[in-house]
This record gives sequence, structure tokens and C-alpha cells, in this order.
Amino acid sequence: MTALNGSARRAPARRASLIADGALAAALAVVVTVATYFISRYHGGHRPFDAGVIVLVIASAGALVLRRRYPVAVLAVVFGTTLVYFLLGYANGPIWLALVIAYYTAITRGHRLAAGIAAVVGFAIFPWLNYLLRGGPAPSAADLAALAAWLLVVLGAGEAVRIRRERAAAAARIREEEARLQASEERLRMARELHDSLGHYLSVINVQSAVALNLNQQLPEQVQAALGAVKQASKEALRELRSVLDILRQDGERAPRSPASTLARLGELVSQVSAPGLEVRTETDGTARPLPFGVDVAAYRIVQEALTNVARHAGPATATVHVTYGEEDVTVQVDDDGRNGARPQPASGSGIAGMRERAAALGGDFQAGPRPGGGFRVRARLPLDGAA
Repeated sequence: MTALNGSARRAPARRASLIADGALAAALAVVVTVATYFISRYHGGHRPFDAGVIVLVIASAGALVLRRRYPVAVLAVVFGTTLVYFLLGYANGPIWLALVIAYYTAITRGHRLAAGIAAVVGFAIFPWLNYLLRGGPAPSAADLAALAAWLLVVLGAGEAVRIRRERAAAAARIREEEARLQASEERLRMARELHDSLGHYLSVINVQSAVALNLNQQLPEQVQAALGAVKQASKEALRELRSVLDILRQDGERAPRSPASTLARLGELVSQVSAPGLEVRTETDGTARPLPFGVDVAAYRIVQEALTNVARHAGPATATVHVTYGEEDVTVQVDDDGRNGARPQPASGSGIAGMRERAAALGGDFQAGPRPGGGFRVRARLPLDGAA
């Protein structure tokens, strides 16, 4: 069901992206064609403007319609059409724009190798075409340096956008997982309470009515009928209650006391959070051992929220999760060396306020703030007897 909902949400976004890229391609084809016409007309020494220019410009710009879906293929097509354009001797015009957009898109979509190959090959070919094919002047060192600088600028911009997107996606995955686990735990808590309270009383009613019927055979017929109805109704209610509990628990769902939300799965949490631009390391002092459930869950959730904040706010960073198992307490500390020393203070129940409340509920200590050497630190000490 979650996968279907995700696909349904992504479909409109894909259609919107396709429409936007189609509009970009159409506008670029018109602008480049008109600009190339005037450049060819007022600057001699090049092959005159003809139908070939229009075909190559439309092919180059039109390929951008699929730039998000097939970034490497689009980069290859645009690179090829641009190369053919200059091999045929057309004027040096804005046809470069399509190649720059395709190069930038390949970087932001994570295809750095393909983009790097295109940059190196293009740097080795395009500046020399006029010199090799038409006897023009060789490119100067300044020209080559300027071209290299532009390639690096586009590369840097694309990398920055890619890292920001992947970090945002990692933070969203953490939030979704936390919301799913919280919903699961709430359902299971409700199931447990229904079973322990309502199920208990229904069972008592069923048993007592059966005993009353068996031990009092001389009761009036109306009383026996009423007790029989009570017995049957309580039996049906127990059956319905079991069905409701099965729905609440859901097939194969983990109980709240499973390792899903405790420090036993810290390694899995770290692997989920890690993304390009965010490296997460773990360190442990003392002997890792089972903790009281409330302490274990609170420690895990504090680390989870701290890493979520790092992914959201720290920029490219390295985060270190340090867990210290003491004789009477456990301490979790998350340090990052990100660029943002300040963090937003969310409302009660989430973010830093929520972490502070978790620690306080167990009688522990909590600190959060900028580190002296830069970055941010979250530290919580949780006494082991706080869950009693």
C-alpha cells in the first residue's frame, strides 16, 4: 500500500517535470535558432545559416525533454549534435546552452562519471576544432583556463544541488520511518490495553455466566435464557475483539519492544542516514548490554532525532554517535562538524524539545548546542533506573 501511494504521489510530479522540460526545450529551440540566424548573418567566415542549423538546434534542444529520465543518453545526444554543428562549420552561437544544461542535469542526477567524461572529451576537442579544421588561431591559455573554470563552476553547482537533494531525501526517509514506528507502537499499545482490560472482563463475563448456568439448573427459564444470551454475546464479543486486535497488530508487524526502536539497531539507523555529504560514525565505550526498555527506546529516539537534524541543517558534515554504557546510566552523544552552529528550536514534542522531554521523563540530563570547535552537539544521560 505504501509503495502504491508513493507511486501515485510521484506520477503528478513526473508529469509536471515533463511539461516543464518540454517548455524549456521549445523555448530554447526558438531562442537558439533565432540567435544563430542573426549571428550567422552578421558574422562572416562561417557556413551560412540553412536547414541543417534548424535540424541540429531542434535535435539538441528537443533531447532535453527527457533530461531527467535519461540524463546520460540526453548528454550523449546533445554532445553529438553540438559536435556535428561545429564540424560542419556553423557559427559559434548559443547552441552551447543545451550542452551546458545536459551536463548540469547529469551531475545533479548522480551520473558524475558520464559528466566527467563529457567534460574532458569536450575540453580536448571543442577548443581546437577551428584550428584543426579551418586553419584558425589556436586557443590561448586564457581561453582554455576560462573554459576549464566554467566546467568546474557547473560541476560544483550540480554537485551542491545533488548533495542537498540526497540529504533532504535521507531526512525524509528518517521522518517517515519514525512516523511509521510511532504509529505501529501506538496501535500495538492499544491492542495490548484492549486485550489486557476489555478482553479480561469479557472473559470473566463469559466464564461466570457459564458457571451460573451449570450450577443453577433450577433457575427460572427466563433467567437461564438471559444468562445464555450473556454467555453467547460475550463469546461473540471476544471473537470480534480478537479480529480487531489482529487488524491493529497487522501481519508480521514488530511489537514495540522489538529491536526496531532500540540501540540494537543503531547500525541500521546509521546506514539509513548516511548520504553523500553526510558521513556518520559510531563509537562505543563500556560493554554493550540490554537496557531497560524505556531507556533503550529513549536513547535510540534521541540519536535518531539528532541525526535527522544533522541531515536537515548541518550541510556537508561528519557526524559521530558516541554511546557510553555506564554502571548506572547510559549516555548518547551526537557531534557534527557542519557549517551551521545553530539549530531551530521546534515546538514541544518534536526536535530538540522532544529530545529534552524524553530525557527528563526518565530523570536524565540533556544538553544541545554549538560545539566550541564548530558544529553542533547533542548529549543525553539516561539513568538506568529511570524506566522503573
